[in-house]
Amino acid sequence: MGEEVTIPSGGYWGPITASTEWCERNYQVTPYIAEFYNTLSNFPGIILAFIGLIYSINQKFERRFSVLHLSTIALGIGSILFHATLQHAQQQSDETPMVWVMLLHIYVLYSPDWHYRSTMPTFLFLYGTIFAVLHSQFRFVVGFQLHYVFLALLCLPRMYKYYIHTTDPLVRNLAHRYIMCLVLGAICWLVDRNLCPLMSNLWINPQGHALWHIFTGFNSYFGTTFLQFCRAQQLDWSPKLCYLGGVLPYVKVKRRKET
Repeated sequence: MGEEVTIPSGGYWGPITASTEWCERNYQVTPYIAEFYNTLSNFPGIILAFIGLIYSINQKFERRFSVLHLSTIALGIGSILFHATLQHAQQQSDETPMVWVMLLHIYVLYSPDWHYRSTMPTFLFLYGTIFAVLHSQFRFVVGFQLHYVFLALLCLPRMYKYYIHTTDPLVRNLAHRYIMCLVLGAICWLVDRNLCPLMSNLWINPQGHALWHIFTGFNSYFGTTFLQFCRAQQLDWSPKLCYLGGVLPYVKVKRRKET
């Protein structure tokens, strides 16, 4: 007979120490996972990033794209740890990678036209490190959220610049999917955050934060795929947008030496 496990009051992980909670009743499904749906909803984003990583390596894209996919996987794992435990330390493993992923997106977007090649990665690395230290000591909540939105907004003008120079209708449609997932995810996040009493009284809680995870997982995949196509065009790699199973887009390139 195995030793009986005693579940602390409220759940397996004990008292909640995170500075933020979401509109999902804690430990409702299982005493071992604080926010069940918010935890499981990270897996689609992780799977998409893993698929993107395979294609990035297979098509020999620049290392920055592989790092971006790996960072997205790390973010998904960190989010799983946070929502499963609602502990402060695990919260850092979710929120700090969120900022790091945005900084990587900024690098991928702006570095092709940056003339001083070492200054941007050095600045972004120091920025991300300083943020991680400060965020671990001071529990930013609204400040963190506004900071994340600010970084996301920095990406949009550059994405739009790439969009207006893209003529392929399939690639433009990919950009539309990127924006659609971003908007839908933001709506779900805002509803979950600001209308929790109403959502909790519905017959079925729509789990807005879990939907945010799913939409942002697709948003990240579509955005990175779009950037890979644009970068391949810059490098004159003759990119072509293909579909895995007729559904999931990826970029296939054909360099001049391969012709």
